[in-house]
Amino acid sequence: MRIALTGYSGKLGTVVARELRAAGHEVLGLDAIGARGSGFLQVELTDYGQVIDAFGSGGDRGEPVDAVVHLGAIPAPGIRSEVATFHNNMTATFNVFWAAVRLGIRKIVYASSETVLGLPFDIDPPYAPVDEEYAPRPESVYSLVKTLEERMADELVRWYPDLSITALRFSNVMVPEDYEAFGSFDDDATKRKWNLWGYIDARDGAQAVERALEVAPAGFDQFIIAAADTVMTRPNSELLAEVFPDVPLKKAVGDHETLLSIDKARRLLGYEPKHSWRDRA
Repeated sequence: MRIALTGYSGKLGTVVARELRAAGHEVLGLDAIGARGSGFLQVELTDYGQVIDAFGSGGDRGEPVDAVVHLGAIPAPGIRSEVATFHNNMTATFNVFWAAVRLGIRKIVYASSETVLGLPFDIDPPYAPVDEEYAPRPESVYSLVKTLEERMADELVRWYPDLSITALRFSNVMVPEDYEAFGSFDDDATKRKWNLWGYIDARDGAQAVERALEVAPAGFDQFIIAAADTVMTRPNSELLAEVFPDVPLKKAVGDHETLLSIDKARRLLGYEPKHSWRDRA
């Protein structure tokens, strides 16, 4: 496929671009920053004209791309003001979705967020492992936008029944260089309780993107995308007893099994994490 990838220069975007190209796809990278070169366009996503022009021209091909992967955003709360975060992220995502609709592009995969699950879990989750079965619980403006984006996607596929939009609720994105710090997390179970000790290797994030591009049907769906394990060497039974003693278990979990359920992604996308911080040299 010929794929427009927003957020091309970001932590996840660089890995997604590399992996999609390795799989044989043609990637047009779009971002507000980045080095001039083949396969990259500098685009401001809050400017609808720039977005539809980039998608429609496919770079220099003169025809629309086949699919859109939308990762471009202010990537977390606390980076810019709440108002700036809302205006940027909501506008950018609407522009991306609407440009794709107008151009007849019918495959969109985009970055939602684990934050819609209720992060930072200052209020206990309803159960563990958490999954996609309960309603979003945004606890920040950043997460509120992610929740609204999912609702917008759901309405757009109702309007356009041949449209496919997949929301990937990525956990905290990590690359191998980050894993050296993981050993320090065991000292205090509350350090990483904010996302139930979860993470996602960027390479597995890219795998989830590729699987969604290949198999997601028309319609809207959302998936938690996390590693198969936690960031901790301490067992889940000990962590939950210490930090979330009143949270019921929805199913039995292994000592280090992720508490961000990826069962749905495994079942419907064929997603299977291949990378773990425990395998580092």
